[in-house]
Amino acid sequence: MSTAFAAVAEPPRLPTQWAVAGAGLLALMSGALVLGVEGWRYGVLFVVGGLLGMSLYHAAFGFTAAYRRAITHRDVSGVVAQLAMLALAMLLFAPVLAEGQVFGRGVVGAVAPVGVSVAVGSFLFGLGMQIAGGCGSGALYTAGGGSTRMLFVLAAFCVGGFWGSLDTPFWAGLPSLGRVSLADEVGWEAAVALQLAVLLVVWLGLRLWVRGADQRPLWTGGLGWRRLLTGPWPLLLSAGLLALLNWITLLVAGHPWSITWAFTLWGAKAAAAFGWDPATSPFWTGGFQQAALKASVFRDNISVMNVGLVLGALTAAGLAGRFAPRLRLPPRSLAAALIGGLIMGYGARLAFGCNIGAFFSGVASTSLHGWLWIVCGLLGTWAGVRLRPLFGFRND
Repeated sequence: MSTAFAAVAEPPRLPTQWAVAGAGLLALMSGALVLGVEGWRYGVLFVVGGLLGMSLYHAAFGFTAAYRRAITHRDVSGVVAQLAMLALAMLLFAPVLAEGQVFGRGVVGAVAPVGVSVAVGSFLFGLGMQIAGGCGSGALYTAGGGSTRMLFVLAAFCVGGFWGSLDTPFWAGLPSLGRVSLADEVGWEAAVALQLAVLLVVWLGLRLWVRGADQRPLWTGGLGWRRLLTGPWPLLLSAGLLALLNWITLLVAGHPWSITWAFTLWGAKAAAAFGWDPATSPFWTGGFQQAALKASVFRDNISVMNVGLVLGALTAAGLAGRFAPRLRLPPRSLAAALIGGLIMGYGARLAFGCNIGAFFSGVASTSLHGWLWIVCGLLGTWAGVRLRPLFGFRND
């Protein structure tokens, strides 16, 4: 179960929750209008981020808990939902990326080098997300849902991402196959067919492995207006929406959904405010990085979507009657938040993204690094699950 739901024992009073939902929706729509004045894409991406936040929150759609429950309880419902999400995203991405442009504007997939850096970084990320109790998207939507602990995770994530950016020359010098796109190697039709076959094999293997174990239903009940507003949503509904919204992101932004670059950028902006000189870092002397440092964070697509995601989750939490921030944090829980966030941030920088930007968007783009990410990320997850009791967490 996601921390967005598990942490709440008793919903607050309904009037307060309607106020929370209204505030979240007002901030989301006002922000979209303000951002849209400077460029319509920013406004649209802000709303897309909000819809992503609602989709994640209302279905408790997480990666961290899904992998943990698969390991500890053989409940692979969350993993199966991810397989469906990946399959749909591949089919949506392929025609657009094969064309290379949409509406006269270029689009690019999430393709990154395949090497030691990705293997180490994804292992660290898997380890860190289990200690922290949430990944990049999980930290954002649970923070929006009222988890004050996740604010510490996000702060440490920014520090870790910035730290990783300073070490990129070392990691870039380690063995790598370079950027490998299966579509470039064998063509789009064959690449998508090959990846769909891999997903099918994984699904069949999971069915055999979990025979006899209890599974969370992928779809339960009907979908009336009340359930759409207040949740909970079926896992498969959220999986389909995440794939669709990632595709819309590709069309509007020109690149797939990503999360962790924004954390690295925020960490760098904070460091610069305290006197750090970007010229001392090879990573931050690149043209794109320099421009991002000089511009407002609201001129960065990924930052815009991250903020929208938080507000979308806030709106969903209010509608569900579950917004209940806790100000008191046990010391071990706080330590886990800071350590896990730091490890995740560093790992994401090394791995060219997290379970969203590297795995989800990478595999949907037929990038081989996305497959390497999930293999090493699951190894890190296994290690992290076994470390969680040290911080007072139960593996349920």
